[in-house]
Amino acid sequence: MTKIGMRKAWFQVHKWIGLSLAILIIPLCVTGAALVWDEALDHSLNPQRYAVSGQQTIDPQLYVQAAKAALGPDDRISTLTLPEGDGPVIVATIPAAKGKPQAGPPSRTNVWLDPPTTRVLDKASSASGAIRVMHQIHGTMLIPVWGRSIVGWIGVAMLFSCFTGLWLWWPTVGKWVRGLRWRRHRNLDTNLHHLFGFWIALPLFVLSLTGAWISFPAFFGGGQRAPGADRAAMARAKPLAAPAITLDSAMAAAQLASPGDIKSVGWPTDLKAEWTVTLAGGAGRQVKIDDVTGAAKASPPPKEDTARLMRRIHDGTRMGFVWQLIIFLGGMLPAILGVTGVIMWWRARSWKAELAAKQKARAAT
Repeated sequence: MTKIGMRKAWFQVHKWIGLSLAILIIPLCVTGAALVWDEALDHSLNPQRYAVSGQQTIDPQLYVQAAKAALGPDDRISTLTLPEGDGPVIVATIPAAKGKPQAGPPSRTNVWLDPPTTRVLDKASSASGAIRVMHQIHGTMLIPVWGRSIVGWIGVAMLFSCFTGLWLWWPTVGKWVRGLRWRRHRNLDTNLHHLFGFWIALPLFVLSLTGAWISFPAFFGGGQRAPGADRAAMARAKPLAAPAITLDSAMAAAQLASPGDIKSVGWPTDLKAEWTVTLAGGAGRQVKIDDVTGAAKASPPPKEDTARLMRRIHDGTRMGFVWQLIIFLGGMLPAILGVTGVIMWWRARSWKAELAAKQKARAAT
């Protein structure tokens, strides 16, 4: 195949990937861009959750009692998260199992409390709210069962789109730097498509690859069992209704085993009867306390496997502001590329139809 023939082939691949996925890519990318800063977004959408009267914390057991008073009798405390700085105390609960067990993780109810007074600031289900809907759109496109796989295949298609787009951007005449000039075409949308497409190609390739990895962990992990399988089982575990030792005892044992400020406490469950105390700081140190014997064991920070690294790269967790900004642009610019690409296709369709009509009229005369 000649160079021109190869270029035409790649153009067809790039064009039909863009046209076929334009409607899906826009909501997928825009929600991904917004979720980079989901905590700041939650502050804006739900300011009542963060309207604390101070930073002073009190006896953690009082937070548990305040949360229980605001919840139903079937709700079981799952975790208690203490604020780091100016923020609320968060108590998460899971309802007791009723009827047929559900396939996915159970819906949690979160209670936000004022640290100095235990006043309830807000109460909401983890399955509700605008941010939760954004996560569902970005992760499954709101499609049951097959949604995650569909999103994964969109990521694979975007890998090809990035490669073919860069191939088409490369100038056919002269040095490659000619491709960086603004006016490559008389139309604004075409110039935007060429320029934005070049600058976002590499970051978008990385985001598409990590997104596909998240959707198909078994494939990219070489057929090994996905780490998420164990985490999903732990998420479905039910907190014990009446642990053998108290919250205060668990926290005291954790402090003896590994001194430091406590960030969160996880309740023992029917799957694993032990308390999990996480210490503040980026290292993620944990202390496990046996709910039967009260024995505490400090554990080093968990090692980051490839799957967790791929997720961190994809959502920007602990990756710094620069990469988070790149992810944000990597979400917004593809939406612009989708719109400009459709405009370019429609214009080409129109002038080709006009040319065909002129040629037909000329042949008739």
